[in-house]
Amino acid sequence: MIKIITCPLCQSKNHSLIHKDSHREYLSCSDCRFVFVPKSFHLSETDEKLRYDTHNNDPSDNRYRHFLSQLAEPLLQKIPEKSYGLDFGSGPGPTLSLMLEEKGHHVELYDKFYASNQGVFIKKFDFITATEVIEHLRNPMLEFKRLASTLRAGGYIALMTHLLTEETDFSNWYYKNDPSHIGFFNKQSLAYLAKELKLELDIYSERVIFLKKLG
Repeated sequence: MIKIITCPLCQSKNHSLIHKDSHREYLSCSDCRFVFVPKSFHLSETDEKLRYDTHNNDPSDNRYRHFLSQLAEPLLQKIPEKSYGLDFGSGPGPTLSLMLEEKGHHVELYDKFYASNQGVFIKKFDFITATEVIEHLRNPMLEFKRLASTLRAGGYIALMTHLLTEETDFSNWYYKNDPSHIGFFNKQSLAYLAKELKLELDIYSERVIFLKKLG
């Protein structure tokens, strides 16, 4: 029996192979333009966590703070004082949350491996951050719907990832080589996501994206 592959973002069955290497395949959805790795090539959750355990996300590392400031600085310009936020996919060494709390905001944590508190999803937030997270999501539309449902009107989902652009040489793109990276967004797939969830899209840079919840 042939298993039908569907796009994890829009569920379309229309896609084409854009690259294949010795480890896995990469497909591009013909409808929403999301680029993804089929499930048969995904790491097991055990192997995925083992990879994250090696990440050295240290709040005292000034270089890591500088990296995160690409998102923190523009976000701080958008949110009111003493806002209430969620760091989604906070990882083994939460740092962005500390940076924002140092500026007077309160930030809850969620991570499926390191801070799996499902109670955060019944709360309401002024902002949600997801840094280097969305490329790991097995079901991105489901996760984004869940996040959007917890966001107050006028609030922001602030993303950091590496966007796939028309200038990207995919075969030589370093970002695809991480075996835990299974989905790659571009302007078209972000526009599709924003339209589906009634969010306002602001592509701030090739690394930072804001989604604002409308009225």
